[in-house]
Amino acid sequence: MAGLSFEPQSGVSNKEANAAFKKGLNKVYGWYTGGFIAFVIVLAIAEQMGLSRGAIGIVFLLATVALYAGIGIMSRTSDAAEYYVAGRRVPAVYNGMATGADWMSAASFIGMAGTLYLTGYGGLAFIMGWTGGYCLVALFLAPYLRKFGQFTIPDFLGARYEGNLARFVGILIAILVSFVYVVAQIYGVGLITTRLSGLAFEIGIFVGLGGILVCSFLGGMRAVTWTQVAQYIILIIAYLIPVVWLSVKQTGVPIPQAVYGSQLEKVSAKEKELIADPKEKEVIAIFKQRADDLGAKLKDVPAALAADRAAAQTKLDELKAANAPLAEVQAAEKALAAVPKDEAAAKAAWTAAKTAAEARARPLAGMPPHAQAYAGDPNGDEKAQKTFNESRRNFLALVFCLMVGTAALPHILMRYYTTPSVKEARQSVTWSLFFIFLLYFTAPALAVLVKYQVFNVLVGTPFDQLPAWVGAWAKVDPTLLQVADVNKDGLFQLGEMRIGGDIIVLATPEIAGLPYVISGMVAAGGLAAALSTADGLLLTIANALSHDLYYKMIDPNAPTARRVMISKVLLLVVALAAAYVASLKVADILFLVSAAFSLAAAGFFPALVLGIFWKRASKWGAVLGMLAGVSITFYYMATTQVWMRGLFGVTGPVADYTWWGILPISAGIFGVPVGFAVIIIVSLLTPAPKPEIQELVEHVRYPNLNTSRA
Repeated sequence: MAGLSFEPQSGVSNKEANAAFKKGLNKVYGWYTGGFIAFVIVLAIAEQMGLSRGAIGIVFLLATVALYAGIGIMSRTSDAAEYYVAGRRVPAVYNGMATGADWMSAASFIGMAGTLYLTGYGGLAFIMGWTGGYCLVALFLAPYLRKFGQFTIPDFLGARYEGNLARFVGILIAILVSFVYVVAQIYGVGLITTRLSGLAFEIGIFVGLGGILVCSFLGGMRAVTWTQVAQYIILIIAYLIPVVWLSVKQTGVPIPQAVYGSQLEKVSAKEKELIADPKEKEVIAIFKQRADDLGAKLKDVPAALAADRAAAQTKLDELKAANAPLAEVQAAEKALAAVPKDEAAAKAAWTAAKTAAEARARPLAGMPPHAQAYAGDPNGDEKAQKTFNESRRNFLALVFCLMVGTAALPHILMRYYTTPSVKEARQSVTWSLFFIFLLYFTAPALAVLVKYQVFNVLVGTPFDQLPAWVGAWAKVDPTLLQVADVNKDGLFQLGEMRIGGDIIVLATPEIAGLPYVISGMVAAGGLAAALSTADGLLLTIANALSHDLYYKMIDPNAPTARRVMISKVLLLVVALAAAYVASLKVADILFLVSAAFSLAAAGFFPALVLGIFWKRASKWGAVLGMLAGVSITFYYMATTQVWMRGLFGVTGPVADYTWWGILPISAGIFGVPVGFAVIIIVSLLTPAPKPEIQELVEHVRYPNLNTSRA
């Protein structure tokens, strides 16, 4: 990795120096890729010779974290340009790879295929939105921000909108967006670390956090960039191998994308069989009865609670009086302790259980048919038509929010400050799209192949012969995987499994029957995805506080060393705070990530686009527009999302707070137009920006003008 840190030599042109630098990178990462493949092969041989699964998991965890830490140590720096923008000398292809890793968060690597597995066609909104967002980045933002030539998004806002007020609002939004996003990444880190090491989830979070901090803490953007290139290589290899293997196993074809259509037809045919299966209907009827029983309890909570407590106490007393086996007595004691403490706890627990039972009292374990475009029926009754229209609106709203949010995420836009030129910033976006495409083009096939395997291999298996991965994942987190013989027939039915989307990718190697070393490699890939994004996000937060707040607003004369040190200290504080929030399991990965996209879209996109393309956009328009967009988005989430409703004490039916049936995950659909409208209206009612600001806009937009800033 020594080749990563050399500087252009005296007397050598920039073009020659950049070519030599890129050649050195090619050599380093070529050896690195070969070394990683060799490492996996050696571990596979060791597994065949008797190396335990636990040892394999620990080796993968320690080796990958040590690798990233090593890059961080070798890339350590106190130089401001190196720390904040990697010296502006990252070649387009490597910046595209680093952006791909930065982008491939836990949501993309872990959650994407899981969402497609659980929701079918509806999950394609994530692929369409996230991929389309990079088209917006290429067209409207990346080249212009690179030409502006500063360090951060608040830098642009401060310069374009005449001062620190717009900068300060930008800082607040950048911190809010990045913090929500990084909590999701650290949750993913904890999940994978727990699976690899066997540690408790809460401990696994802080162990994984060490790998995040070493890179970004020591070397800032320089360390994060070269680490992310290494992480992308691991994550893409780890993602592709199990899917290719599963494709060969099912069809004999090693190109999963090519067999996607034929396997989807088989899955759809199997879905019809399962919907008509008497055993599946039996399970559905049991869950429906459970939901009805819980509904009856909720009609008179005090009486039902007293009856439950009395029954549990009577059962315990009878067992003790009969000198029953200790295990039975302990089970009865546990059942008594599980009875809710008071009426409020009982109501909350029974309401949640009723909702869960109702969700499973439907065909296909509550999943929609995989190829069904939208829920409901446009030609059905009034309720079916309403469901169809809301489903279609939500699909389009989610695509919009993810596209616009992608184009406004501060940690992604920062990546385009690191290229040597505006031209390479444009090329970098193209490379980013290519590297992201490799994973996104594979995710739909992975979901269908796994669903085919579950439907045709798992369903009908005796419970005592279920694969080992089922029990192993149930131990990691029962909320992610839970199986129970609901109808007591000894055979596994689809309705008897509750599975979370966050484990689909991580469990794919075991579902495919691959050696455990491949499971370790996939977990290492997921860890790389979560760590790479967390690095970029934590750096964004720390830079917003140290560079934009402290240096630009509080102490403009602060020396470089102090600025970098403050950034490192703040990085540590923010990381620990995010890890603590993640340990509380406040919401699933996908909601947290999507919330960040909606907030970024509403807060930044209107101000950035109008700031570049409309000279008349004023300081007060931008400030009020950013605040209005984020506020309306946050308000909608707080009143419609289950966890946030509880946090803010919002009561009453959710339907009373929703607008046109839009789900909270797409709240940005309201914030973005509000942001645009407020900026335009207020700008027209307030004085125009100063002439020098309008000249800045001309400079940023038109390549034929003086480009000394770049």
